Parts: sequence; structure tokens; C-alpha cells
Amino acid sequence: MPHALLISELAQCRRLFLRNHEVDIGIGVHAFEQGRPQRVRINVDLYVPLACSTPVGDVLDEVVDYDFVREVVRERVGRGHIQLQETLADDLLRSLLAHPQVVAVRVSTEKPDVYPDCEAVGVEVFGFKGARQHPLGVEAQKPQ
Repeated sequence: MPHALLISELAQCRRLFLRNHEVDIGIGVHAFEQGRPQRVRINVDLYVPLACSTPVGDVLDEVVDYDFVREVVRERVGRGHIQLQETLADDLLRSLLAHPQVVAVRVSTEKPDVYPDCEAVGVEVFGFKGARQHPLGVEAQKPQ
């Protein structure tokens, strides 16, 4: 994925992030993943226009509160078993984009304990508020 700042709409944005937030969640389609929670790491980048996120009075109400991100994650994780990481990432993306000040979001999820021969398996998704196509102009297509 190209660096987000190469996308002109994000050049005048502040990036807020949540790094390696670990949750235990029921996730997975394989038999060995059923009936027990797995450790999942979640990473989030929120892009907020500088005009909406530059504090004048040094007060929390002037910016997007990090607690919002953690609450979105907590709420989704609390809904129960999820089959796919793609579903988790997409659900988080939609909820985070719903914030009135957020214009773009990147979400990645990774399961570090699935395979012994790699650090993690995961998925990443990036979205713009109101976007109908890929931000770089590439049309998304479903497999045939």
C-alpha cells in the first residue's frame, strides 16, 4: 500500500494512531480456532483534517479522543465470534469512519499465534469517508 501521505487529500491531516492493541477474541473458521479466544493485535490510523484537530485552548474537546478508538474496538470485540479477520477489519473501518471529524482510516488486524513458523497472519484495509472507489482510482473487483 502506498504511504497515505502520497494521497493529496491527506496532506493536511493529522494522523492519530493506536498501535498493537491486544484483545482476546473468538475469531477463526478452522476447528482449532473454535471455542477458545485468540490473541489479536489491532492497529489503527485515523486521519483528521488539521482544521478540525489543531487545539487552540489545549482541551480534549478540540481533538479526536483516543478513547473513541478503543471503545469502537471494545464494542466490536464484545459482539461475539467472528469468522474472518477481514470482517473484523471492515467492521472497525466503518465504525471509525462514522466519526464526524475522521476523513480516512487504516485498520490492520493480526493473529500472532496461528502458525509457529511466522510472526503473525493478518489483514489491512484503508478507507475514505464517502469513497466509492479505491483512493488511487483503481476500481475494486470481486473475483469471478
